[in-house]
Amino acid sequence: MHLDRKIPLLSDVLFFILALSTLGSAFAMIYFHQPINSALSFIITLLSIAGLFALLGGSFLFLVQIIIYAGAVITLILFIIMFLNIKEENLPYEPYKGRWILFMSLLIAPFTTVLISRVNTMAFSPLHLGNFGTIKDVGMELFSHWVFPFEMISILLLIALIGVIVLAKKGEKL
Repeated sequence: MHLDRKIPLLSDVLFFILALSTLGSAFAMIYFHQPINSALSFIITLLSIAGLFALLGGSFLFLVQIIIYAGAVITLILFIIMFLNIKEENLPYEPYKGRWILFMSLLIAPFTTVLISRVNTMAFSPLHLGNFGTIKDVGMELFSHWVFPFEMISILLLIALIGVIVLAKKGEKL
């Protein structure tokens, strides 16, 4: 007995589940009124993106996404939201938020359609993902070809840190 229909692979099913989860939680993050709900939707978005990285075989990117973004950054955002204790009466009144989201979605839709049609007509060569996203390959690429931009970003972050300290001390009498 020969089956003419194509049975989707588990990776295809996982991709569609993670893609829908990413898009749905990103939409919810924009739509929710309470900041804590938006932050929790942001966590789901970041975890879904981490799942997509894992599905592509990028173990290092998967771990960085979970540890740095979904772990540290979201913990900081949640801490700030809870520390500020934002009450309902302090939140802005947004009666037309749904309309703005719909309007912007409709505005972006033609560009998205053109982008998808262009990508679908491109000729792709097969990917050789032998060592894609491993810690060794990322480190070798970062510290051989990208060492100057990496150091420039380090210096920029150091300058920003010094600026924050100076501004914080400026408020106090030295």
